[in-house]
Amino acid sequence: MEQRQYPRRIRKLIISPHPFFLSCLFLFLMFSPAEGQAGWKAGVSKKIITPQYSMWMAGYAARTEPSQGKIHDLWAKALALEDANGNHSVLVTLDLVGLPKEISDKIRDKIKDELNLDRSQIILNSSHTHSGPVLENALPDIYPLNDKEQEKITNYSTEFISAITTLVEAAFSNLEPVKIYAGNGVSRIAVNRRNNIERQLSIQTELEGPNDFGVPVLKVENASGKILAIAFGYACHPTVLDTTLWSGDYPGFAQIELERSHEGATALFFQGAGADQNPMPRRTIPLARQYGRTLAAAVDRVLEEGMKELSPELKTIYQEIPLGINPSPTRDELTFYIDSIVPDGYQKRWAQRVRDRLDAGEVFPDTYAFPVQVWRLGDQALFSIGGETVSGYAIQLKQIFGDQAFVLGYCNDVVSYIPTALILHEGGYEGCVAQQVYGLTGTWAYDTENQIISHLVSMGREIGIPLPDHKIFEITE
Repeated sequence: MEQRQYPRRIRKLIISPHPFFLSCLFLFLMFSPAEGQAGWKAGVSKKIITPQYSMWMAGYAARTEPSQGKIHDLWAKALALEDANGNHSVLVTLDLVGLPKEISDKIRDKIKDELNLDRSQIILNSSHTHSGPVLENALPDIYPLNDKEQEKITNYSTEFISAITTLVEAAFSNLEPVKIYAGNGVSRIAVNRRNNIERQLSIQTELEGPNDFGVPVLKVENASGKILAIAFGYACHPTVLDTTLWSGDYPGFAQIELERSHEGATALFFQGAGADQNPMPRRTIPLARQYGRTLAAAVDRVLEEGMKELSPELKTIYQEIPLGINPSPTRDELTFYIDSIVPDGYQKRWAQRVRDRLDAGEVFPDTYAFPVQVWRLGDQALFSIGGETVSGYAIQLKQIFGDQAFVLGYCNDVVSYIPTALILHEGGYEGCVAQQVYGLTGTWAYDTENQIISHLVSMGREIGIPLPDHKIFEITE
């Protein structure tokens, strides 16, 4: 039997000798449901994270000025869970392009200090909107920042870390008995951007994949049957908009639509394995609103159909894989690269910085501690992967564990694009250039895909996620 886990602040009270507290504890133990008979508890909280001043926006190297206002607010939202045995976890969704490792580590360390949750129990998922603020130590070479703009980023990042810790504490303070349901929908907003040319889209009659069109949905209902939270995902870049106005892009509009149609519910969007997917066509606010409504309609269809109720059992597991990094270019190769490309571009800034580090005698690491994570909610599998994960990972995991599995990218540490072996071989932005954008000194090793998938499969088995039956052969008449 597993020991009930309590947040640290509660544990401090449990060991208190105060007689009144001991009396209350006795009554609680006498009249609370027996272990195994209790159900889920959940709590939600939300907080606006829109910067209150103009600052540089994340995601596009082509921007030439800081933000100039907003379309709608940016949000951080938390869904805290407790199962029948007192095991806890929390899903945090963020209207940001992505969390760098340093900030993610600080947030998760503070949550551990305050609530005694380890990293397996915490998912920090970024929607990847390209209309949110730059964070410190994220995409260092693509923004032309002066000292004043850098100071704004530092100040915002410091405040942000404390805000997310407070957000998670608030979600756990709101725990109440609930039922949790899972289901999967479909939406065809996403277009594979590697295999379809955007400027020719209007004359194309067929689109090439691969794609993951799934819309995973968790519904959380309170004791009176009212929807408390809707956590939903999709695998597609939020890059409809390229303005200087803050917004959550199409996922922001989808959350607004769902909260409008389900009064009192909190809608949390989590990004899937959408690194090679774009919404097309794009570049207007009405299109972003249309895609948001389309996605919200797909979620509503799942909510209205018979969803699977999840038994109140939570299992979590987390690892950091030492993913291989190929050697950096030599000094001569970097010099040639610097002299060959357009002045002042991010690729030139990257090459100059790497050459400076070489000249200073720095030895670059040949591995990176890459986060992967698996949750089991009842019999619902949820796979969490760091970085900008391409759709091939979701496709493989669904082939292995069944098409109802939830696959999240952009979790905990958005270190760079995470390509499949095929994309690494083909090259292009996702396979090569993006590693420069994120400041890596070399491309990923060719066993990256095998390492990630094999670890996730092993972790899934360890926490009891069953493999579906696979036919070895089929007899036909």
